Amino acid sequence: MPVKIDEKTLERVREYFSKLENNVRIYYAIPEGGSKYGTLVRELLEILDGLSEKVTAIEMSKKFIEEHEIDKRPAIVIHGKKEYNIRYFGVPMGYEFGVLIEDIVYASKGVPDLPQEIISKISSIDRRVHIQVFVTPSCPYCPIMAKASHMYAIANLNIVADVIEVMEFPSLADKYKVYAVPKVVINDEIEFEGAVPHEFFVEKIVESLS
Repeated sequence: MPVKIDEKTLERVREYFSKLENNVRIYYAIPEGGSKYGTLVRELLEILDGLSEKVTAIEMSKKFIEEHEIDKRPAIVIHGKKEYNIRYFGVPMGYEFGVLIEDIVYASKGVPDLPQEIISKISSIDRRVHIQVFVTPSCPYCPIMAKASHMYAIANLNIVADVIEVMEFPSLADKYKVYAVPKVVINDEIEFEGAVPHEFFVEKIVESLS
């Protein structure tokens, strides 16, 4: 079934995209041989590509996939003012669609939607941090954690923030024992469930580095 977005929603996205400052490149990769999820990702990004001259959807090259260590598909990586590690694995639909749109705007601006004290703490991190946020499209609390992780990735290029649609990757759900969403795993060591304040999230990031 092709992606269908009603005209009212498209108009709201166009309006939101009017806030774009720098060009945004949305790189994507779909499973070899194709898949229904891969087709949905391609169609969704082609729609967004058509809503603003500053948004471009680009299929990942083999070199890009290797350099950015893309180990799952479908995959999405968003580059804006800088080459951020804002990543989606799966189809960002349902509640996650709104997060995708906000990511595009803030990646274009290069300034995360975060309190200044949180930006200061995140900016001080000088080592690589890998955040995985497991979500489902129907979870109303998942966008809080998905957006937070992606804003951290804008605040600091050392942070790689993956939002993973857990139903599309059941093997990861088993590996990380994802029984409820949102679930956050940091550096494969620290994990917690639920929507939490930035202060708690950042504390757990720092704990993963100690």
